[in-house]
Amino acid sequence: QVQLVESGGGSVQTGGSLTLSCVVSGGSRSRYAMAWFRQTPGKERIFVAETSWGGESYADSVKGRFTISKHNDKNTVYLQMSSLEPEDTATYVCAADRSGRGGPWTRDYDYWGQGTQVTVSS
Repeated sequence: QVQLVESGGGSVQTGGSLTLSCVVSGGSRSRYAMAWFRQTPGKERIFVAETSWGGESYADSVKGRFTISKHNDKNTVYLQMSSLEPEDTATYVCAADRSGRGGPWTRDYDYWGQGTQVTVSS
């Protein structure tokens, strides 16, 4: 019933910017905690950013460069990325936690999107 669909990925040069979007359908979307994770082939999904009742938090590796936000309709979450580095290259995946608590671990979330690819080249 609950679906998450990401978009906005692409290829950029080092120092460039991208904004990812995640559209959520179904469920009581207004109270969901939302997060972005990223992964590369053969690796586990790693926490990037979250927004929950307690506010926003970020992985140290993206702090100051990435911003997570929600649209006023509360059905879309964004990840604004700037000063991109090759190390940011990954598939970015949106996640939702129905409890609203969020957290930095994959087990904290109930629903996942398919991901959108971000490639940063020098």
